[in-house]
Amino acid sequence: MSLSKINATAATLTKNRTEGSVVPTSGMCVTCIDGCIGMCEIGKSAYRGHEVIYPQPFGVITTAAEKSFPVDYSHFNIMGGVVGAHGIEADSDKAIFPAVNLEVTFGHDKGIKFKMPFMIPGIGSTDIAKNNWEGLAIGSALAGTGLTIGENVAGMDNEAVYKNGKVVDTVDLKRRVKLYLDHRQDGYGAIIVQANVEDARLGNQEYAIRELGVECVELKWGQGAKNIGGEVKIKNLKKAQMLLERGYIVLPDPTDPTVIKAFENGAFSEFERHSRVGMVTEESFAKRIEELRKAGAKYIFLKTGAYRPAALATALKFASKYKLDLLTVDGAGGGTGMSPWRMMNEWGVPPVELHSLLYQYVKQLHEKGEYIPAIAVAGGFTFEDQIFKGLAMGAPFVKLVGMARAPIAAAMVGKTIGNAIRNHQIPVYVERFGTTIDEVFVTATELRHKLGNEEFEKLPAGAIGLYTYYERLAQGLRQLMAGTRKFALEYVSRNDLAAITHEASNITGIPYIMDCDKEEAEKILAGK
Repeated sequence: MSLSKINATAATLTKNRTEGSVVPTSGMCVTCIDGCIGMCEIGKSAYRGHEVIYPQPFGVITTAAEKSFPVDYSHFNIMGGVVGAHGIEADSDKAIFPAVNLEVTFGHDKGIKFKMPFMIPGIGSTDIAKNNWEGLAIGSALAGTGLTIGENVAGMDNEAVYKNGKVVDTVDLKRRVKLYLDHRQDGYGAIIVQANVEDARLGNQEYAIRELGVECVELKWGQGAKNIGGEVKIKNLKKAQMLLERGYIVLPDPTDPTVIKAFENGAFSEFERHSRVGMVTEESFAKRIEELRKAGAKYIFLKTGAYRPAALATALKFASKYKLDLLTVDGAGGGTGMSPWRMMNEWGVPPVELHSLLYQYVKQLHEKGEYIPAIAVAGGFTFEDQIFKGLAMGAPFVKLVGMARAPIAAAMVGKTIGNAIRNHQIPVYVERFGTTIDEVFVTATELRHKLGNEEFEKLPAGAIGLYTYYERLAQGLRQLMAGTRKFALEYVSRNDLAAITHEASNITGIPYIMDCDKEEAEKILAGK
């Protein structure tokens, strides 16, 4: 059975002519007929070529792979018992799920504190991120979690000012940081500025530390969606030329007179801006860490993607040796707005396998007494049960779960509903809950009380949407943890999971469900 679906997908706006009869291995119609206009990916590629590589339309979507991995987090169930409680008195009147503590602290000095064990591990210069930043930043800040400003934000800023090849002023990066910091509550959460090859060359992190008060910075080796750098589409010739001048790879060449003429005549409507792949060496890595610390970075993170096991081991070893504060490991299949569609589906180590290798490697270093940074895992997490499994799978080393598409979806829905309420065009599906922000959003009363009426009225609905989604995740996670009798994150362990397929057990070392508690059960039955 093929694990992949090819040649027709909503991601590239393509479909088969014979939708009910498709060859699994090729994705082609069982009969490919002369005279077809070419609605499939092969056909569309015959006239739009490389444009069909990417999910469409750019700027208003997020995307993730359709590939069915043989093992995912659904292959594990969460185990609970009927005895005792960890982290709270074993008293039925006290060991209730609202009492579960979800706070997590990390960093070399334990100086970073989140109210919930999840964060957004990097969304950058895509339009979908920029257009929803208000909701993402304010919602994350109010919830007390982390938000990472992804790669290329300063580089893409039309109004950024550069001197001698280094950024000295920005509009967009400044706005993104300020929106978060202005709404931060009681020191919880963190705003992180990420950098790729181009960002490092342009001095974006030094600027963010020096001018914007950013304490946390992150080096980016990669992500789950692809094994090349960040990409976006550009609809403006002048901007494409500006980005080329700033050192980005821009295709086709926006300074070529033939290309300019073709663009102006409508032969194509979008340029592509690509980032470079990094060339990691220990020497350059150590040098960059030293530069950032000298620049004033208080906390330094590293994010790596679904690279081969040797690259994962390198990321962990470097993060340990150079005493970083957080290592984020992003599994294959995670998506953004402009990763090549086939690459998104077919590259890298899937999340469960990647996170299992990570656990093995971390355990090995830990047993040797080496420094272990806080670990975050990412790759398709959306709900509380998956978050619990991600934390338990990597316990006690995994402190956070990273999510991007789901928080963006929550912020977008909040924004859409807010606009509908403002325009008095509320969909029936939503109207059953009410016709005002206070009636529709279940956390509105809490937020109004917390912030006061004046501040609450200024909140973008996208922020309320994200805050409300996080509130649901937090309550759901508390319920799952109470079910396992774990009332603080430090007590979550691999023993809280059982594999329900042998393959999942073999990959992860989590016991198969029929072997779970086997010896303990035998002792109980024997009356020992």
